[in-house]
Amino acid sequence: MSFAIELAELGFFPDQIIRYGVHGLVKERLEESNELASGNHATVLERFVDSLRDAPIAEVPNLANDQHYEVPANFFGHVLGKHRKYSSCYYENPQDSLDQAEAAMLRLTCERAQIEDGMRILELGCGWGSLSLWLAEQYPNANILSVSNSTSQKAWIDAQAEDRGLGNLQVQTCDMNNFEPEGEYDRVISVEMFEHMKNWELLISKLDRVTSSEAKRFLHVFSHRIHAYHFVKENDDEWMARHFFSGGMMPSHQIFDRLQVPLQLDSSWFVNGTHYQRTSDHWLENLNRQKSEIMPILESTYGYREARRWFHRWRIFFIACSELFGYQNGEQWGVSHFLLRK
Repeated sequence: MSFAIELAELGFFPDQIIRYGVHGLVKERLEESNELASGNHATVLERFVDSLRDAPIAEVPNLANDQHYEVPANFFGHVLGKHRKYSSCYYENPQDSLDQAEAAMLRLTCERAQIEDGMRILELGCGWGSLSLWLAEQYPNANILSVSNSTSQKAWIDAQAEDRGLGNLQVQTCDMNNFEPEGEYDRVISVEMFEHMKNWELLISKLDRVTSSEAKRFLHVFSHRIHAYHFVKENDDEWMARHFFSGGMMPSHQIFDRLQVPLQLDSSWFVNGTHYQRTSDHWLENLNRQKSEIMPILESTYGYREARRWFHRWRIFFIACSELFGYQNGEQWGVSHFLLRK
């Protein structure tokens, strides 16, 4: 680990210094990607998609759990908004709160996925249940099966569904490598899960078995407009890959131009990265403001000696997301919405 990263993790650098360093790394990443493509983005993207075909659906699902999803629910209760949406929100107005932006993205997701009451819905990667619970409440005649790789997320969502009297929501815990869907669904929805997957074609082919001829699939993934790359833990400087996205990737907004799947792209949208920038900044504000409540949670999770380091790691993570998605006014990295049909 570099000395600078060590100092940052111990809280010795002010935010503006960390942001300056991250901004430089983001600029370097973009320049390297542009140089690698050398104007031939299609060929580079084809090679990237080829690299996914020999991989399992998920490379290191247990690490994804350790890094994000088995952190106690009350940590995210302090950091996220009231819907516990651990993914990009949508700011319809400059003054919107995090709670308002969470609800706006949930509404937009349902609108673009063309959800109707009475549908059979399969959600992959349900997080802390923001969309699962929203669907169950807003569409009371729908039947929703949500799948998570995390036992703590399932326990949280189950408890919330019981408290709210929602009988139309079931949660299943499963490693996506072993996921064998059953039944028939009108919609398959996934929000910021596919970035943790590798073999998209294999996973999508599994879903094809349980969808009707009229069914559609809706994916929400963070992305770059052109480039795609893996989060690779090649050395100690690959901080993000080591602590937060082991086995993950950054998809391209153009990825479905190269994937070989039995589906057609019905519609696609690119959500400007400034929405994710503001989301990350709101998470950071909550983390800072509620430090006294959060530190005991981190101590119980990571141990007393490592709690301070992990508090600052979460701060650096949110700052890094803010700088990445806000780069060049959000025109490079953002969120892709894909609506797919047979």
